[in-house]
Order: sequence, then C-alpha cells, then structure tokens
Amino acid sequence: MPAKRRLTMRQLRQMLRLAGSGTSSREIAVVLGIARSTVQDNLQRAAAVGLSWPLPGELTDDALEHKLFSRNGVKQGTRRRTEPNWPDLAVELKKPGVTLLILWEEYRGSHPDGYGYSRFCELLRGFKQRLSPTMRQKVFVDYSGKKIPIVDRKTGEIREAEIFVAVLGASSYTFAEATWTQTLPDWIGSHVRMFRFFHGVPRLVIPDNLKSGVSRASFYDPEINRSYGMMASHYGVGVLPARPRKPRDKSKVENGVRFAQSCILGRLRNQTFFSLAEANAAIAQALDRINDHVMRRLGVSRRQLFETVERPALASLPLEDYEFAEWRLARLSTDSHVEFKTFFYSVPHSLIRQQVDLRATARTIEIFHGGKRVAVHQRRYGGPRHGTDPDHMPSSHRRYAEWTPDRFRRWAAFVGPETEGLVVAILASRPHPEQGFRTCLGVLRLFRDVTRDRAEAVSARAVEIGGLNCKSIASLIANHKAARHSTEPTAIVDHVNLRGPDYFH
Repeated sequence: MPAKRRLTMRQLRQMLRLAGSGTSSREIAVVLGIARSTVQDNLQRAAAVGLSWPLPGELTDDALEHKLFSRNGVKQGTRRRTEPNWPDLAVELKKPGVTLLILWEEYRGSHPDGYGYSRFCELLRGFKQRLSPTMRQKVFVDYSGKKIPIVDRKTGEIREAEIFVAVLGASSYTFAEATWTQTLPDWIGSHVRMFRFFHGVPRLVIPDNLKSGVSRASFYDPEINRSYGMMASHYGVGVLPARPRKPRDKSKVENGVRFAQSCILGRLRNQTFFSLAEANAAIAQALDRINDHVMRRLGVSRRQLFETVERPALASLPLEDYEFAEWRLARLSTDSHVEFKTFFYSVPHSLIRQQVDLRATARTIEIFHGGKRVAVHQRRYGGPRHGTDPDHMPSSHRRYAEWTPDRFRRWAAFVGPETEGLVVAILASRPHPEQGFRTCLGVLRLFRDVTRDRAEAVSARAVEIGGLNCKSIASLIANHKAARHSTEPTAIVDHVNLRGPDYFH
C-alpha cells in the first residue's frame, strides 16, 4: 500500500520513538497532527525492514529514508518495475499521431511486467511537468561562494580562484569553470565559454544581482551593465536578473552551486593545482561525473535530458564568439584626444568638448558619437602615449580655433620669455602640436602658485635639461623652493644668554 503522506525524517523518528514506548497509532496521529492511516503505513514499512526504537546511532536521515522508501514509493525489498526512458517518450509524444496509449503499448510490449496504463500516464505527466517549456528556455548563472586554491610553483604563494557555475533550467545540465576574478572580463568570458559548452543559446540568462552584470538591482527595472548587454545582444539572449528578496528566482542555480561545490570542490580538495588550466581540466572531469550521474527522482542523467529535451530548444550559436569590449563615457579634450588607460586617441577636432562613447577591445579602440563611429585606433600598450590620426587635427591656419599653439604662446608670454620658450619647446616636441596642449595647460596652472621670477627660472632649467612634461616641471618647482629656503640667511635673535663679541677679548 503506498504511503498516504511522506513524513519528514524528524517526524519518522518521533513516530518510532512513540511506538517503541507503547503509544497507540491513534495517539501518535494526534501528537504528530497526521492521519492514523499514515502512521500505520509508516510503521508497517519500518517493521518490513526490521527497524524499531531505539534506532542505531550511525543511521543517518538519508539512510533511514533509503530503508523505508524506494523510488516512486515502492516498498523496500520488493521487485522494481522497469523504468521507461522518460526523455525519449516526452519527445515521441510530440510527434503527429502519437498518443499515450500507443507509447504505453510499446512499453508493455518490451516490458510485460512494467507499469499499468494509469500509473504509466501519471509518471509521464509528472516528468513533463518537471520539464516545463519555460524552464527549457533558461540558464541560471552565479559564482560559488567557495574558491579553489592555486599554488605558484616558484614562490609557493597561494591564490584563490572563483568558481563560475551555470545550470540549465529543464535538464539541470551543468557548466563550471575557474576564473581569477568576478570582474567584468572574466564574467563575460565565462558566458562565452558556457554557450560554447552548451552548443547553443537559451532564450534567457538568469544571473544573481552580481555587480559585474547588473549595474542597479531593482524589482521592476534592473539596469544591465552595458558591456554585459552588448554580449547578450551578440548571442540574442535576454538577461533577466533574479529579483531582490525573491529566493525562488535563484533556487535553481543555488541548488546547482551547492551540488557543484560538493562534487567539484569536495572531490578535488586533496589535489594541488599550479595553474588555472590545471584546475579547469580537473573541473571538466568532475563536470562529466555530475552530468552523467543518474538523478534519483527522474531516473535519467542530466546529459540524457539535455541531449533529448533541452538541446533541441536552444538557438544556434553565432558564427563567431563574442569579443569582450569595455565601454566608457568620455569627453573630448582641447587637444582632440580621449584618454583610456593612460593612452590618448584622437577624435575629429569638430567634436572638441563633446561627450563620446569609447569601446575598447584587446586590439582596438573605437569612438562613437550619436551612435555613429567617428574614430578607430589600434589599441596601445606601450611606446608613444598618443595615437593620432592627422586627419583629426585642425589645420594650422585655422584662424578661429579656440585652442591654438599661438594662443598658448601668448599666455606664456604674460609670464615671461623663458616660459614662452618652454611652451614653444613643448609644442615642438610633439608630432602634432595639439598633443602638447594638455601639458601646456598643466604647466601654466602650476605657475599660478609661484612668483614670476621663479616660474622663469624653472622654465629656463626645464628647457636646458629637456624636462618637457608636467611631472618634471612640478619637481623643478619643488626643488627650486627647497633650494631658496636653504640659502636664505637666518635672523640673529638677541637674548641675555647669548655671548657677544666682547666676551672673546
């Protein structure tokens, strides 16, 4: 007889303790707040497997449940019926002309001792409910709270890597990898490799409200990081962050994260890794075990469910992987350049003081204004700090340009001829005079806080030694100030305890 209600392990232990003390089934039912028939059924299960109070001390809740119950509520010790391949049947049922009766008859033809028609239909419907169409369109992503240690071979220093975990909604097919950080490049890179692992793209990605992906968490209108949104647009996938304070939104990935932690970190805890690649190779092997493990409730593995039910629902991958790009808002300076990571890239001078969008990849820097690309440069990592397209610079004879070399010379001449000479030298040292505008502005601002004589002396010295940047000139100002203080005479203080010149006669 199947159980009327599956009790918790705490209730089962309490029931066995009361029964062991001679309490009747009716009284136990009143104490536990359950039906008498449920008490009788569970006591019969315990008697069938030889369990009575007190229970063995080493008997865990899992072991107790295993003894009392088997899959689908079959009594322990009885012969199990042959399970159909539920994923294949779910697929077959979608084909024209296929009915539950046809599938059952085919099943019983191969397994005469299998389930009856009613039970067969009940189990198949339950299986399909757990694989709802909406869940077939989602992947849940998050980082594990636990990290994996990686040892530097040379120094012995231990650095901990993050664990990115993704779980598909219907099949629970799992992807995981180690990355050094949770920053935007690693976060997006893990998504790219995740889609490649799945060989397709679901309709929705459900991240937790991680700052790398979600700029502003909101119940109604979450704001997606722009770079993350561009990646999603490349793959044609929607991003729907888990809602704040809604645990059900995150339960799928949290369960997957816990399972991955136990199956990955638990099994790898005694291994030592000396590189991220070594760790990810071991994680890949652990993933095979996870995805090939037969799930007790469904009787099939994650991989089987993925291949038969979920993979056909995924959209195709684009021809090329997404290349990570970082987006920045920038304002064009007076020298017709924008700055990114200490390097400067030219933009057409007509946009001076305008706000532009800068897109940086590992290879290129692109600048957009009003949605239109207005400049592109090869990204710089060394060498000259300016990347300048001559076509972006204003012509030398522009009479009405707001910022010109002549204007900086006139400003410097107000300080003195040496300062004017310094500005001329700065502008002449650049391939394009406009590249020196920032430095000239910086120098003139530094000279606001010093006297004209000191500014002239510093300018002469800067030209003499070739110190044609703000840092060198600021250092010269500081040194000149210190030198002047050290050469100033010290005033003599008249005091009764000081001996005058007459004392030595």
